[in-house]
Amino acid sequence: MSYAQRKEISGNRTLAIIFVVIIQFALGYAIVTGLAYNVIKKTMQDLKTFDVEEQPPPPEKPPPPPKDMPKVPPPPMIPPSMVRVNLAPPTIQTVTTPVIPPVAPPVMAPPRPAPPPPPRQSQARSLTGSLQGLISSDDYPPSALDNNEQGSVQVTLTIGPSGRVTGCSPSGSASSTLKSATCRLLTSRARFSPAQDANGNPTTSSYSQTIVWRIAE
Repeated sequence: MSYAQRKEISGNRTLAIIFVVIIQFALGYAIVTGLAYNVIKKTMQDLKTFDVEEQPPPPEKPPPPPKDMPKVPPPPMIPPSMVRVNLAPPTIQTVTTPVIPPVAPPVMAPPRPAPPPPPRQSQARSLTGSLQGLISSDDYPPSALDNNEQGSVQVTLTIGPSGRVTGCSPSGSASSTLKSATCRLLTSRARFSPAQDANGNPTTSSYSQTIVWRIAE
């Protein structure tokens, strides 16, 4: 037998062995699987399940009431207290009204006070100032010049409501000639603003002044 023929026979034998092993494995698996299925099915048929109802325990007997116990009435039923629900107070919307300031009245200027009345003139006042200026050296009496007469005359004049001299009363150290000349000149030349009474009306008053007579050198 040649080498090639032997090699071919050896290969066929190997294939046959492998095929046989596979068939045996498949048969074994089928047998094992079928037996396990039958065993499980039979076990489930033999197993009978049932519900076990638990019996409730017998009710306990109430204890006997104690002897000679006074009968106490049951407490009165107190209704449950009402539950107060604190509701939130309603929201109050405050509307702010703009404050309009009052219109100030126009400020009126106070009336201008009336001018005060002129002060009352209690004494007569000379309109020409000093009475001495009404007499000049030309008014010197000639007889007084001849006799070299000099001196002072204190004269008191009476002033009427018209402002004119209505009376003259001289005094002093001068001669009678100089006194007479003084009254004559002042009565004719002097003019006054007469004095006023309480109502502001002109009235009679007096005015006094000293007149000096001197001979010019």
